[in-house]
Amino acid sequence: MATPAAPAARPRGLRRFTGPRPPRPERCELCGTEVAGDGHRHLVEVERRTLVCACPACAMLFDRPEAATGRFRAVPDRYLSDPVHRLDESAWDALQIPVGVAFFFRNAALDRLVALYPSPAGATESELDPGLWQSVLEATPLAAMLRPDVEALLLHRDPAAGGRTGCHLVPIDVCYRLVGRMRLLWQGFDGGSEARAALREFFAEVERRARPLDGAEAGPAGRAPADGGEVRP
Repeated sequence: MATPAAPAARPRGLRRFTGPRPPRPERCELCGTEVAGDGHRHLVEVERRTLVCACPACAMLFDRPEAATGRFRAVPDRYLSDPVHRLDESAWDALQIPVGVAFFFRNAALDRLVALYPSPAGATESELDPGLWQSVLEATPLAAMLRPDVEALLLHRDPAAGGRTGCHLVPIDVCYRLVGRMRLLWQGFDGGSEARAALREFFAEVERRARPLDGAEAGPAGRAPADGGEVRP
């Protein structure tokens, strides 16, 4: 008869603190309920410009129209693309962004557009004249559909596609997820191969999830309708 294996010895004393610790579960920052690590909702705390994890029940409270002017705003799950958007090389150069990615959102507290791009230091804000941003954003009806603080216009200049600039409307937390990923992987002057591979994977997922904008959604003269809590720049 085989002798049963002895139970593994547990680390004693200070040794138990030196090994890797299991990751802490994500929790709703409003009620404390444990939430799925990669499938929970986010809220934007407007004044601090920070993302807050939320369980489905708490997030639902801030999906209501009457919550749109409160402290928190629920980040929607809307992905749209503008297939006919065009931004030529000279226009992109005028933006003075040193990388091929930028995202724009309307800050309701400041009542202005904010332009950010990923960098080794995190999300870096562009100090360019807002008038120039506005002239670029007017090239797509998606800009008029942005919900303040919770959605962003994401631009990606892809050298592999002849320098074409892709244009998407995405949840704001997606952009900050990209910023965190780039900060973690960035190496050298141009980011390195691992960061570039992660960037391709990210935009492939955005393309997969995005629904192309059609003429009816854009409204008359290519402008987005103003109902449903949407605003015009």
